Amino acid sequence: MTQIPPAAVPAPVSLPPARNWVGPLMVLGGGVAIGFAPIGLRIGIHEFGNELGPQAIAMWRYVFATPILFGLALLIHRRLPRPPNKFIILAGTFFAIDIALWHWALTMTSVSNATFIVNLGNVGVGVVAWLFLKERPGMHWFVAAALAITGAAALSLGGTALHTGGLKGDLFALAAAGFVAGYMMFSKLGRRNLSGIEAIFWLSVVESIVAFGIVNLAGERVLPLTANGFIVPLLLAIVAHVMGQGLIISGLGWTNTAVAGILLLAQPVVAAAIAWQLFDEPLSALQAAGAATILVAVWLAQRQPVPPAA
Repeated sequence: MTQIPPAAVPAPVSLPPARNWVGPLMVLGGGVAIGFAPIGLRIGIHEFGNELGPQAIAMWRYVFATPILFGLALLIHRRLPRPPNKFIILAGTFFAIDIALWHWALTMTSVSNATFIVNLGNVGVGVVAWLFLKERPGMHWFVAAALAITGAAALSLGGTALHTGGLKGDLFALAAAGFVAGYMMFSKLGRRNLSGIEAIFWLSVVESIVAFGIVNLAGERVLPLTANGFIVPLLLAIVAHVMGQGLIISGLGWTNTAVAGILLLAQPVVAAAIAWQLFDEPLSALQAAGAATILVAVWLAQRQPVPPAA
Protein backbone atom coordinates (compact mmCIF):
# COMPACT_ATOMS: atom_id res chain seq x y z
CA MET A 1 0.00 0.00 0.00
CA THR A 2 1.34 3.33 -0.93
CA GLN A 3 1.70 5.58 2.10
CA ILE A 4 0.49 9.09 1.78
CA PRO A 5 3.20 11.43 3.00
CA PRO A 6 2.15 13.59 5.90
CA ALA A 7 1.15 17.12 5.06
CA ALA A 8 3.99 19.50 5.22
CA VAL A 9 3.95 21.62 8.30
CA PRO A 10 3.50 25.21 7.22
CA ALA A 11 6.39 27.48 8.05
CA PRO A 12 5.62 29.98 10.79
CA VAL A 13 4.49 33.30 9.50
CA SER A 14 6.90 36.05 10.43
CA LEU A 15 5.04 39.12 11.53
CA PRO A 16 6.31 42.54 10.57
CA PRO A 17 8.38 44.18 13.29
CA ALA A 18 6.39 46.28 15.69
CA ARG A 19 6.62 49.98 15.13
CA ASN A 20 7.86 50.81 18.59
CA TRP A 21 7.61 54.54 17.92
CA VAL A 22 3.81 54.51 17.61
CA GLY A 23 3.04 54.12 21.34
CA PRO A 24 5.51 56.76 22.54
CA LEU A 25 4.31 59.14 19.82
CA MET A 26 0.71 58.70 21.00
CA VAL A 27 1.71 59.36 24.62
CA LEU A 28 3.69 62.44 23.58
CA GLY A 29 0.77 63.76 21.54
CA GLY A 30 -1.52 63.19 24.51
CA GLY A 31 0.87 65.09 26.75
CA VAL A 32 0.80 68.05 24.38
CA ALA A 33 -3.02 67.97 24.29
CA ILE A 34 -3.43 67.92 28.06
CA GLY A 35 -1.05 70.87 28.25
CA PHE A 36 -4.15 72.90 27.35
CA ALA A 37 -6.04 71.64 30.43
CA PRO A 38 -4.67 74.18 32.95
CA ILE A 39 -5.14 76.94 30.39
CA GLY A 40 -8.78 75.99 29.89
CA LEU A 41 -9.38 75.91 33.63
CA ARG A 42 -7.86 79.35 34.18
CA ILE A 43 -9.97 80.77 31.35
CA GLY A 44 -13.07 79.12 32.81
CA ILE A 45 -12.42 80.63 36.23
CA HIS A 46 -11.41 84.09 34.94
CA GLU A 47 -14.07 84.48 32.26
CA PHE A 48 -16.91 82.36 33.64
CA GLY A 49 -16.06 82.32 37.33
CA ASN A 50 -19.67 82.98 38.35
CA GLU A 51 -20.85 79.92 36.39
CA LEU A 52 -18.89 76.90 37.68
CA GLY A 53 -16.16 76.24 40.21
CA PRO A 54 -12.95 74.30 39.45
CA GLN A 55 -14.36 70.96 40.60
CA ALA A 56 -17.60 71.35 38.64
CA ILE A 57 -15.57 72.19 35.52
CA ALA A 58 -13.65 68.92 35.98
CA MET A 59 -16.87 66.94 36.50
CA TRP A 60 -18.53 68.28 33.34
CA ARG A 61 -15.32 67.61 31.40
CA TYR A 62 -15.73 63.89 32.19
CA VAL A 63 -19.49 63.93 31.64
CA PHE A 64 -19.21 65.52 28.18
CA ALA A 65 -16.37 63.17 27.19
CA THR A 66 -18.22 59.98 28.17
CA PRO A 67 -20.85 59.83 25.36
CA ILE A 68 -18.22 60.86 22.79
CA LEU A 69 -15.97 57.99 23.90
CA PHE A 70 -18.92 55.58 23.97
CA GLY A 71 -19.73 56.47 20.37
CA LEU A 72 -16.09 56.01 19.36
CA ALA A 73 -15.98 52.60 21.07
CA LEU A 74 -19.08 51.48 19.14
CA LEU A 75 -17.65 52.82 15.89
CA ILE A 76 -14.27 51.14 16.34
CA HIS A 77 -15.29 47.76 17.79
CA ARG A 78 -18.85 47.39 16.41
CA ARG A 79 -19.98 46.18 19.82
CA LEU A 80 -20.58 47.40 23.35
CA PRO A 81 -17.47 48.05 25.47
CA ARG A 82 -16.35 45.11 27.57
CA PRO A 83 -16.93 45.47 31.35
CA PRO A 84 -14.26 47.37 33.30
CA ASN A 85 -11.79 45.60 35.55
CA LYS A 86 -10.84 46.60 39.08
CA PHE A 87 -7.68 48.37 37.91
CA ILE A 88 -9.66 50.70 35.62
CA ILE A 89 -11.96 51.56 38.52
CA LEU A 90 -8.95 52.33 40.72
CA ALA A 91 -7.29 54.33 37.95
CA GLY A 92 -10.43 56.42 37.38
CA THR A 93 -10.73 57.13 41.10
CA PHE A 94 -7.08 58.16 41.35
CA PHE A 95 -7.35 60.38 38.29
CA ALA A 96 -10.47 62.18 39.55
CA ILE A 97 -8.78 62.92 42.90
CA ASP A 98 -5.59 63.98 41.10
CA ILE A 99 -7.47 66.46 38.91
CA ALA A 100 -9.48 67.75 41.90
CA LEU A 101 -6.28 68.55 43.81
CA TRP A 102 -4.66 69.97 40.69
CA HIS A 103 -7.61 72.25 39.92
CA TRP A 104 -7.45 73.65 43.43
CA ALA A 105 -3.69 74.15 43.02
CA LEU A 106 -4.17 76.03 39.75
CA THR A 107 -6.30 78.61 41.55
CA MET A 108 -3.55 79.23 44.13
CA THR A 109 -0.25 79.24 42.21
CA SER A 110 1.10 79.76 38.71
CA VAL A 111 0.27 77.44 35.83
CA SER A 112 3.92 76.39 35.43
CA ASN A 113 4.36 75.68 39.16
CA ALA A 114 1.23 73.58 39.50
CA THR A 115 1.88 71.71 36.27
CA PHE A 116 5.52 71.01 37.15
CA ILE A 117 4.85 69.66 40.64
CA VAL A 118 1.99 67.39 39.63
CA ASN A 119 4.12 66.04 36.79
CA LEU A 120 6.72 64.89 39.29
CA GLY A 121 4.32 61.99 39.63
CA ASN A 122 4.93 61.17 35.98
CA VAL A 123 8.65 60.77 36.72
CA GLY A 124 7.96 58.90 39.94
CA VAL A 125 5.75 56.42 38.10
CA GLY A 126 8.93 54.93 36.63
CA VAL A 127 10.02 53.90 40.12
CA VAL A 128 6.52 52.66 40.95
CA ALA A 129 6.41 50.58 37.74
CA TRP A 130 9.83 49.15 38.58
CA LEU A 131 8.67 48.07 42.05
CA PHE A 132 5.16 46.81 41.25
CA LEU A 133 5.06 46.04 37.52
CA LYS A 134 8.65 44.75 37.28
CA GLU A 135 9.32 47.10 34.36
CA ARG A 136 13.00 47.70 34.94
CA PRO A 137 14.11 50.93 33.27
CA GLY A 138 17.45 51.16 31.48
CA MET A 139 20.25 53.51 32.46
CA HIS A 140 19.19 55.98 29.77
CA TRP A 141 15.89 56.41 31.65
CA PHE A 142 17.69 57.54 34.80
CA VAL A 143 19.62 60.12 32.78
CA ALA A 144 16.39 61.30 31.13
CA ALA A 145 14.61 61.43 34.50
CA ALA A 146 17.41 63.51 36.04
CA LEU A 147 17.31 65.92 33.09
CA ALA A 148 13.51 66.10 33.24
CA ILE A 149 13.42 66.91 36.95
CA THR A 150 16.20 69.49 36.59
CA GLY A 151 14.49 71.14 33.65
CA ALA A 152 11.07 71.07 35.29
CA ALA A 153 12.49 72.62 38.46
CA ALA A 154 14.09 75.41 36.43
CA LEU A 155 10.84 75.94 34.54
CA SER A 156 8.94 76.24 37.81
CA LEU A 157 11.34 77.97 40.18
CA GLY A 158 13.01 80.22 37.63
CA GLY A 159 10.08 82.59 37.33
CA THR A 160 8.56 85.25 39.50
CA ALA A 161 4.90 84.89 38.51
CA LEU A 162 3.63 83.28 41.72
CA HIS A 163 0.13 84.03 42.97
CA THR A 164 -0.80 84.86 46.54
CA GLY A 165 -0.85 81.66 48.56
CA GLY A 166 1.53 79.96 46.14
CA LEU A 167 2.94 77.59 48.78
CA LYS A 168 -0.51 76.20 49.58
CA GLY A 169 -1.13 75.62 45.89
CA ASP A 170 2.22 73.86 45.55
CA LEU A 171 1.28 71.48 48.39
CA PHE A 172 -2.02 70.62 46.69
CA ALA A 173 -0.08 69.95 43.48
CA LEU A 174 2.38 67.74 45.39
CA ALA A 175 -0.48 65.61 46.72
CA ALA A 176 -1.85 65.37 43.18
CA ALA A 177 1.54 64.05 42.01
CA GLY A 178 1.12 61.00 44.22
CA PHE A 179 -2.28 60.24 42.74
CA VAL A 180 -1.11 60.67 39.15
CA ALA A 181 1.56 58.00 39.71
CA GLY A 182 -1.13 55.60 40.92
CA TYR A 183 -3.32 56.51 37.96
CA MET A 184 -0.57 55.68 35.47
CA MET A 185 0.23 52.35 37.12
CA PHE A 186 -3.38 51.17 37.41
CA SER A 187 -4.15 52.34 33.86
CA LYS A 188 -1.27 50.22 32.59
CA LEU A 189 -2.66 47.19 34.42
CA GLY A 190 -6.20 47.92 33.24
CA ARG A 191 -5.09 48.01 29.60
CA ARG A 192 -4.07 44.35 29.70
CA ASN A 193 -7.55 43.10 28.75
CA LEU A 194 -9.20 46.25 27.42
CA SER A 195 -8.56 48.29 24.30
CA GLY A 196 -7.50 51.90 24.65
CA ILE A 197 -10.91 53.31 23.73
CA GLU A 198 -12.70 50.91 26.11
CA ALA A 199 -10.33 51.82 28.94
CA ILE A 200 -10.70 55.59 28.53
CA PHE A 201 -14.51 55.24 28.24
CA TRP A 202 -14.80 53.38 31.55
CA LEU A 203 -12.26 55.72 33.15
CA SER A 204 -14.52 58.64 32.20
CA VAL A 205 -17.56 56.91 33.70
CA VAL A 206 -15.73 56.33 37.00
CA GLU A 207 -14.30 59.85 36.99
CA SER A 208 -17.75 61.39 36.44
CA ILE A 209 -19.15 59.56 39.47
CA VAL A 210 -16.21 60.37 41.75
CA ALA A 211 -16.12 64.01 40.58
CA PHE A 212 -19.84 64.43 41.32
CA GLY A 213 -19.13 63.48 44.94
CA ILE A 214 -16.16 65.89 45.07
CA VAL A 215 -18.29 68.76 43.73
CA ASN A 216 -20.85 68.19 46.48
CA LEU A 217 -18.16 67.90 49.17
CA ALA A 218 -16.62 71.16 47.93
CA GLY A 219 -20.02 72.87 48.07
CA GLU A 220 -19.83 74.00 44.45
CA ARG A 221 -22.77 74.54 42.11
CA VAL A 222 -23.41 71.49 39.92
CA LEU A 223 -25.21 73.35 37.11
CA PRO A 224 -24.04 76.68 35.64
CA LEU A 225 -26.31 79.72 35.70
CA THR A 226 -26.33 79.96 31.89
CA ALA A 227 -25.40 77.75 28.95
CA ASN A 228 -22.13 79.72 28.61
CA GLY A 229 -20.85 77.85 31.65
CA PHE A 230 -20.67 74.67 29.58
CA ILE A 231 -18.29 76.14 26.96
CA VAL A 232 -14.98 75.52 28.76
CA PRO A 233 -15.86 72.01 30.08
CA LEU A 234 -16.96 70.97 26.58
CA LEU A 235 -13.70 72.20 25.03
CA LEU A 236 -11.70 70.47 27.78
CA ALA A 237 -13.65 67.27 27.18
CA ILE A 238 -12.71 67.25 23.50
CA VAL A 239 -9.10 68.48 23.65
CA ALA A 240 -7.77 67.40 27.06
CA HIS A 241 -9.85 64.28 27.67
CA VAL A 242 -10.90 62.61 24.42
CA MET A 243 -7.74 63.60 22.54
CA GLY A 244 -5.24 63.96 25.39
CA GLN A 245 -6.16 61.17 27.81
CA GLY A 246 -7.36 58.98 24.94
CA LEU A 247 -3.96 59.11 23.25
CA ILE A 248 -2.14 58.52 26.54
CA ILE A 249 -4.20 55.49 27.57
CA SER A 250 -4.00 54.01 24.07
CA GLY A 251 -0.27 54.65 23.84
CA LEU A 252 0.37 53.02 27.22
CA GLY A 253 -0.46 49.68 25.62
CA TRP A 254 2.74 49.93 23.53
CA THR A 255 4.93 52.08 25.77
CA ASN A 256 6.97 51.30 28.84
CA THR A 257 5.40 53.07 31.82
CA ALA A 258 8.65 54.74 32.88
CA VAL A 259 9.22 56.15 29.38
CA ALA A 260 5.60 57.31 29.18
CA GLY A 261 6.04 59.31 32.37
CA ILE A 262 8.99 61.20 30.91
CA LEU A 263 7.15 61.85 27.64
CA LEU A 264 4.26 63.42 29.55
CA LEU A 265 6.59 66.12 30.81
CA ALA A 266 5.97 67.86 27.51
CA GLN A 267 2.81 69.06 29.23
CA PRO A 268 4.36 71.74 31.50
CA VAL A 269 6.34 73.11 28.55
CA VAL A 270 3.14 73.54 26.53
CA ALA A 271 1.24 74.99 29.49
CA ALA A 272 3.99 77.46 30.41
CA ALA A 273 4.40 78.63 26.81
CA ILE A 274 0.68 79.32 26.40
CA ALA A 275 0.39 80.91 29.85
CA TRP A 276 3.19 83.30 28.88
CA GLN A 277 0.93 84.82 26.23
CA LEU A 278 -2.47 84.53 27.89
CA PHE A 279 -1.85 85.19 31.59
CA ASP A 280 1.23 87.44 31.53
CA GLU A 281 3.44 84.77 33.12
CA PRO A 282 6.62 85.37 31.06
CA LEU A 283 9.39 82.78 30.91
CA SER A 284 12.75 83.94 32.23
CA ALA A 285 16.03 82.78 30.67
CA LEU A 286 16.30 80.08 33.36
CA GLN A 287 12.77 78.87 32.64
CA ALA A 288 13.45 78.75 28.91
CA ALA A 289 16.58 76.70 29.57
CA GLY A 290 14.50 74.39 31.78
CA ALA A 291 11.93 73.92 29.04
CA ALA A 292 14.70 73.06 26.57
CA THR A 293 16.16 70.55 29.06
CA ILE A 294 12.77 68.85 29.39
CA LEU A 295 12.54 68.50 25.63
CA VAL A 296 16.00 66.90 25.57
CA ALA A 297 14.85 64.47 28.28
CA VAL A 298 11.72 63.64 26.26
CA TRP A 299 13.89 62.98 23.20
CA LEU A 300 16.32 60.82 25.19
CA ALA A 301 13.60 58.79 26.92
CA GLN A 302 12.26 57.38 23.69
CA ARG A 303 15.60 56.90 21.92
CA GLN A 304 16.38 53.39 23.18
CA PRO A 305 14.04 50.47 23.91
CA VAL A 306 13.54 49.71 27.58
CA PRO A 307 13.85 46.05 28.67
CA PRO A 308 10.39 44.43 28.74
CA ALA A 309 8.54 43.61 31.93
CA ALA A 310 9.66 40.45 33.68
